[in-house]
Amino acid sequence: MVEAPATDEGWFTLHEFRSIDWDAWRSAPDRARERAVAEGESYLRGREQLVDADAGDSAVFSVLGHKAGLLTIHFRPTLDDLSTIERGFEHTALAEFTSLESSYVSVTEVSGYVSDAYFADDDASDEGDAGGGGDDGDAGDDGAGNDDGESNDDGINEGLRRYIEGKLKPEMPDDEYVSFYPMSKRRGEEYNWYDLSFEERAELMSGHGDVGREYAGRIKQVIASSVGFDDHEWGVTLFGADPTDIKDIVYEMRFDESSSRYGEFGRFYVGRRFPPSDLGAYLAGGTVPTGGEGGPEGRGDAGGAHGGHGDDGSSRGTGGHGGGASHGSSAHGDHPHGEENAGGKGDHPHGEAAGGGEGRGDAARESEGVSDAEIRGELADLNVYAGKPHGEDVFATVLYSEADVDELFEEVEGLRANFDHYGTHTTTAVYEGRDADRAAVVSVWETASAAETAAGFLSDLPEVVARAGEESGFGTMGMFYTAKPDRRGEFVDAFDDVGGLLADMEGHVETDLMVNVEDDTDMFIASQWRAKADAMEFFGSDAFRETVEFGREVLADRPRHVFLA
Repeated sequence: MVEAPATDEGWFTLHEFRSIDWDAWRSAPDRARERAVAEGESYLRGREQLVDADAGDSAVFSVLGHKAGLLTIHFRPTLDDLSTIERGFEHTALAEFTSLESSYVSVTEVSGYVSDAYFADDDASDEGDAGGGGDDGDAGDDGAGNDDGESNDDGINEGLRRYIEGKLKPEMPDDEYVSFYPMSKRRGEEYNWYDLSFEERAELMSGHGDVGREYAGRIKQVIASSVGFDDHEWGVTLFGADPTDIKDIVYEMRFDESSSRYGEFGRFYVGRRFPPSDLGAYLAGGTVPTGGEGGPEGRGDAGGAHGGHGDDGSSRGTGGHGGGASHGSSAHGDHPHGEENAGGKGDHPHGEAAGGGEGRGDAARESEGVSDAEIRGELADLNVYAGKPHGEDVFATVLYSEADVDELFEEVEGLRANFDHYGTHTTTAVYEGRDADRAAVVSVWETASAAETAAGFLSDLPEVVARAGEESGFGTMGMFYTAKPDRRGEFVDAFDDVGGLLADMEGHVETDLMVNVEDDTDMFIASQWRAKADAMEFFGSDAFRETVEFGREVLADRPRHVFLA
């Protein structure tokens, strides 16, 4: 008997497909329709706007074709949570105008294909090596967004741990278009997936992952196991900014042996996300999303508007990178898809939270007695602007490399071309240090999970030596220092003066001014401190206040300060 790989389960998922009774809707009195819209919007908004970041995620989509009209997707910690959601909708006035056409129940999962070490405490099977069955054949490094190769005491690389936790507790991607389909592995007389050895399955999935990696930066997926829960073995949800990318990845994967011989698929559904506030427009026959605040289009519009970087970071991105850094195995080791979303959970409230998402958000700092809210409050008391908690925020990941800057830029340029397919991408650029003998790659996104996913791709760049936010002590990062072209020299001179003061400050470790290799008026300042108190002492100093006043004269936009500790 072929031994099954060990598994670990995370959040449960529910996909609900509903149709609209349009005859009943058209004949209903205005008051009844207004009530249905109000209660339906309130219900959907309540599912999306979770107070507790650990409670899951939800989204609503308009479905094209005759199979359904609306799709709601929910991720929750327990099946009971999903049951409550399912029954809760039936108590809304909107339910009177809908019928449930189909549904799908599953649970996110990682398996022993991802990492033997992860299951070592459970005496998991020792078949294969770490990531041997992953879709890229190296889930322990590239797939997890490995930062520096260091592992903790139990042998798990921290990048891999974040990747696994992101798979078990996924965040709903912001990409507008969605495709859902169930699938199983064939168990026929001629081709039976479950008769294959671990090594044979691992090799097939690795080859299949090569196809998936070609869509890095364009497709995100959430794959959950439905063995024992529903009619197929997995539920696959693909998210993308361009619906043709969804078609292309499924089409190309059909030619791979793991699909052509062993894949069996159910019905496919395609839809477009819209915010609950657009429910009235949807029922009125309007185009959704309307592009208003709160929806995917609204978030996309905002993303292009904020920040001093603008979109110039993508001006030289012309070609695709190809594979880039891969994202490990699928949620279940037996699933054939390759490119993965390694996003973590949670929203870091700072404007450009380097390495946002799992591991460096507000909860991590609160466990150390320091919260983002406290830092914001202290900065506000000092009249220091740190970005707004809501409505303006973007999220950044920053990696340092000792590679040749031109070589590094060439690699980043290819990755950036893929990133630009996503509406949540703001900018990605290479910055050269003035004092430190290293360059920085800064990738800014509208969501923490997107920034964390980008970190996984960027970690495969040449000679990456560190990731901002993982140094010891307390790190701060001021971004969006965009100098007026005719005042750049003054700004650099002022920085040098402040740098001299910092060098004499007790508790200050290092500070460097990093300059965008494509636009020397665009800079950021990265500092490392012994402790938070040391950084706050500087921010409260006369020297810093004078620098802020001077900056208002020479900078084209207002910088924001990001805390990395």
